[in-house]
Amino acid sequence: MSLAATISSAADRPTLEEVVVVAPYETAVDPALVPANVQRASVKQLQRSQALDLTDFLNRQFSSVSINHAQNNPLQPDFNFRGFTASPLLGLPQGLSVYQNGVRINEPFGDAINWDLIPMSAIDAVQMLAGAQPVFGLNTLGGALSLQMKNGFTYEDTQAEAYGGSMGRLGTSIQAGGNDGRWGFYGDADYFQEDGWRVDSQSEALRLYGAVGLHESDWTMDLSAAYANTELRGNGAAPIELLASDRAAVFTHPDVTRNEHRQLILEGSRSISSSLKLSGNVFYRRLVTDTFNGDGTVFEECGFRDGEFLVGEDFDDVNGDGECSAEDDDDIDLVLDTVGEPVPADLDGSELNAINNIGRREQEIHGGSMQAGLQSTLFGGQNNLTVGLAYVNGRTTFDSTIEVASLLEDRATTRTGIFARDFATAMHSDLTSASVYFIDTLSLSDRVAVTLSGRYDDTRIELSDRSGEDPELDGTHDFSRFNPAFGVTLRLAPAMTLYGSYGESTRAPSPVELACASEDAPCSLPNAFLADPPLEQVVAKSIEIGLRSENSEGNQALRWHVGGFYTVNHDDILFQTTGGPQANVGFFDNVGDTLRTGIELSLSQRLKHFGWFFEYSYIAATFEDDFIVNSPSHPVFETDPESPAIAGEGKLRLSAGSHIPGIPQHQANLGVDFSWSDRVDLGADVVVRSGVYLRGDEANLLGKTDGYAILNLRGDWHVTDNVTVFARIENAFDTNYETFGLLGQPQEVFPEFTDPRFLGVGPPFGAWIGARIKW
Repeated sequence: MSLAATISSAADRPTLEEVVVVAPYETAVDPALVPANVQRASVKQLQRSQALDLTDFLNRQFSSVSINHAQNNPLQPDFNFRGFTASPLLGLPQGLSVYQNGVRINEPFGDAINWDLIPMSAIDAVQMLAGAQPVFGLNTLGGALSLQMKNGFTYEDTQAEAYGGSMGRLGTSIQAGGNDGRWGFYGDADYFQEDGWRVDSQSEALRLYGAVGLHESDWTMDLSAAYANTELRGNGAAPIELLASDRAAVFTHPDVTRNEHRQLILEGSRSISSSLKLSGNVFYRRLVTDTFNGDGTVFEECGFRDGEFLVGEDFDDVNGDGECSAEDDDDIDLVLDTVGEPVPADLDGSELNAINNIGRREQEIHGGSMQAGLQSTLFGGQNNLTVGLAYVNGRTTFDSTIEVASLLEDRATTRTGIFARDFATAMHSDLTSASVYFIDTLSLSDRVAVTLSGRYDDTRIELSDRSGEDPELDGTHDFSRFNPAFGVTLRLAPAMTLYGSYGESTRAPSPVELACASEDAPCSLPNAFLADPPLEQVVAKSIEIGLRSENSEGNQALRWHVGGFYTVNHDDILFQTTGGPQANVGFFDNVGDTLRTGIELSLSQRLKHFGWFFEYSYIAATFEDDFIVNSPSHPVFETDPESPAIAGEGKLRLSAGSHIPGIPQHQANLGVDFSWSDRVDLGADVVVRSGVYLRGDEANLLGKTDGYAILNLRGDWHVTDNVTVFARIENAFDTNYETFGLLGQPQEVFPEFTDPRFLGVGPPFGAWIGARIKW
């Protein structure tokens, strides 16, 4: 599945700041003809912001965007747009598609996005196209994010950059590009490391990117290659009672994710005539992910035969006294090691009160697309028609195991070499998707244009057990649907357009969701999968209306947009927790319809020495059906056991209209840039978010987290035309704030704790200084 740049020739290729990508591969139009809200950013804006990575930039400067520090690692955020998520974490319902250089980079196993693999320094332009956009394929429920990377025709320079400062953070990059009119080349090497501001939170990322292209007058060929090797430690949310004494503390650790990524993309296009163009691409991606997560135990101690041994938490209460004891090991569900022996409750005098979740995912994805673009005159108006085909295959090999361990005094886990035999998983998934799509934009007059588009996707997911122990995993799941869209634009003035549209898009359940869809066999994310009852695909139906100006960034006139959206997800999928210290044990379930509706307002202006922007969004994300939600850690069971919200042990009644956790209802960004002189640039931005409900409190019985406002500062001193010194300050007032929360079981590690709330805290004050050299 693909996405790319423009219908112009390579020699005068415009950026995404000048056109809008509206369909897979080589299809773009005038922004005035797009019946949806589009946000774009050029390489100049990216560099001027001094953002840490792509998600940091989008969070500060795009409307309806927020990020959650669920992992508390700067390269592993949950990215939210209009209440839809793109996250590196398994277990979250993903609702956005992300494209890089024409290729959809949502991973096949869980539709996740690994933001750490994207080098910020190699990005040339960014575009966020809002709404259910069927032409962009699966997962485009809330919008499509497209990244155009640099090449030798868009970047003709050599530059090196390095910075360092707070949290032991060090960042370096070097890039070079150029062309001789026919051949072009580009290369980028990017390195990042930091100690982090929390305990045991070191991270390291190496990212390489290169491109070579041959551009003739009537055809082009481009080959790009990418490699990334990252090791990220993100120790997740921490109990609120622990954070009260130390905001840098972690619950348990380590929580390590190692990614190694390789990618090749070959793109080509041929102009058959002045009105007909053929284009296409093929790609190959390989991603290996190793995870190691130290956590509180999911086992209990049980006494029998004058000893203490480990059993599952759902042990049979043989004696009816709430304690696990038995005369015969046949009465209890013992945890057995790899040779079938029961695991003792302690080892060499140390209590085995922890576990290590160890997993490995190997994903290989290949595919391609081919399309034709035709420009013609129809009914006296300009008509742009694109039709295309796309194919993708993603194969995943998944292995996981649980190692019993002990918690040290600092809540790190030990290595014992004792693995729970019955909790190992070895599976394979094979996802194949074939698609046909079209988009047609017809200008009925100089003022009115209509767009009609659609896409048919046929997806097959095959799951198979490789261990021979879990045959219930085996199964084949087929999903298919045609999704249409229709939109109208009306030019009210030379630089003012009214637009409206309706669109539908689909998300097929991912392999990880299909492999973990039974309440009777809950899974531990991201590790154990035990059953695969069928899930329904999610269908989003979206309506948009808005009014905007069409001034370009170089124009000093005010740019503005005001609009509203209404998107219903039918048969939405939710991860329902059944327990675990950090609510990471549960199952996926279709829970009915959900709604995202809101309004968006944006204003910006770029004058000769001064620039500013303001973004505000109101987003109401709600469940639209009553259903029973699992929430075993909710305090209502102890504080108000007679509450009408209680539907059974660990279950709550959720009423239609309840807000979806993790999504701020009010979001605002304000930024200014000022050129003090030809040599000095200063800038500041403020990020404002309202509070969010906690995961596990889908019934909205508890309060939200507190809202917050964070001030960030930046400056550039252009020492010469080729040497720049820059500095950045984040969270200038060292504000304590939280972006995320969940309900868990802290007493598994801290018996004295009674508050089940865990919070994902935002980073404190930080300052960095660096230099950039061109030659």
